[in-house]
This record gives sequence, C-alpha cells and structure tokens, in this order.
Amino acid sequence: MWIEKENALYKKFVFSNFSEAFAFMTRVAIEAEKANHHPRWSNVWNQVEIWLNTHDAGDIVTEKDHALAKAIDSLSA
Repeated sequence: MWIEKENALYKKFVFSNFSEAFAFMTRVAIEAEKANHHPRWSNVWNQVEIWLNTHDAGDIVTEKDHALAKAIDSLSA
C-alpha cells in the first residue's frame, strides 16, 4: 500500500533476490519514461523503495504520482 508522507507517495517492495528487484526497477524505468515522470528510489539487495511527487508542481503529490503508482503496482503483481 502506498502511503503519503512528507509530500510524497511512498512504498517499499520486497523481492526474493537482487535480480528480481533489478528487473522490477527496469520495468518501472520504462513506465516512468513513457509518463515523463521519474521516481526517487533506492535499491538494496532485494528491496526497492520508491518516493513519488511532482517537482514542477512544487514537490507535492499530484494525479501524475497516483497514476504512476498505479502503473508501478501493476508491474509488481
């Protein structure tokens, strides 16, 4: 579940290994590029943390963030 905190949507994804986490990040990168909306994220071994907010709207959560979050969720299923 995405949570909104500190003007960003946040979610942590956990995978069985680094390769699965990296493959997920690759899929997210493709979706983010299509939407021209790029996340702040972190990867350590099997975990990927993602923060979404809209920089050109003053670093707040907008519909663009909710739309990308929904797309990201569809990639992790």
